Amino acid sequence: MLQHASLIEPGLLNPEQAFLTDDSREILRFAADALTAGMTAALVTLVEIRGGAARPLGAQMAVRGDGQYCGFVSGGCVESAVAWEALEAMLDGEDRTVVYGEGSPYFDIVLPCGGGITLTVHILRAVQPLLAVLNSLEQRQTTGLRYSPGAQTLTSSQHQPTGWHGEDFVVNYRPCVRVMIPGHSLEAQVTARMAQAAGFDVHICDSFNSKMFDADTAVLLLYHDLHRELPLLQAALAAQPFYIGALGSRRTHEKRVAALVEAGWSQQDIARIKAPIGIFPKARDAHSLALSVLADVAAARHAV
Repeated sequence: MLQHASLIEPGLLNPEQAFLTDDSREILRFAADALTAGMTAALVTLVEIRGGAARPLGAQMAVRGDGQYCGFVSGGCVESAVAWEALEAMLDGEDRTVVYGEGSPYFDIVLPCGGGITLTVHILRAVQPLLAVLNSLEQRQTTGLRYSPGAQTLTSSQHQPTGWHGEDFVVNYRPCVRVMIPGHSLEAQVTARMAQAAGFDVHICDSFNSKMFDADTAVLLLYHDLHRELPLLQAALAAQPFYIGALGSRRTHEKRVAALVEAGWSQQDIARIKAPIGIFPKARDAHSLALSVLADVAAARHAV
């Protein structure tokens, strides 16, 4: 059973950041664990941006009744104040809306970007919607949460983009980027390490099957041998990853295209391949190549 908000004593709590993260899964898990342990908790969501902002629409924080919080709704300049708002909301037992920056009554809290943000503070009354989202993400399914300010309710939502939908605000969550890197070359190993550091779900493998791909998968072919690459490349083209990249010069890619045409692939299919791979050409060492490739993957993900 959840604690009643009245058990939180004002003046005795100092908001304190539990850990640094902007990963939605970690934020929702933090809130879910609090509810499961019988604590009060609130979910703060960025629902409007005026001018510039450090975080995207739908960015979130989770605040526990003991003052611990995680997540970001700005560049770090208002998070402590937001945690206080959440604690006060839990004391009052009512959700609230808070404005910072442009249009805010808090003239002493200034956003460095010069814009304004609006946040909703929802007191979590059930853990099930959070667990439903976490379970869907674990199964690599796109999912969402729908917040109804009028009813002060939070429910699971499907297939709606982040933003206002009538009187309700929906946050859309996508699975972590899965990066498939076949082979055990130096380039593959360095790229895999950097991808893991970037928070991607990394799989180093020697073969592909259709179940390994989804719309949030990137395939990185870092071979120097077209003969070894071709079967893996065709397996990737037969699926729908959001990114397929292949190593090699433009001349190498011309040979690759000729082999794919001979194998029956259309120009439209072949056009899905980013080759030469990466955002800047002629990256000769493994670390520069890895940076170039992963930056390209991140850019493609944001474009999607």
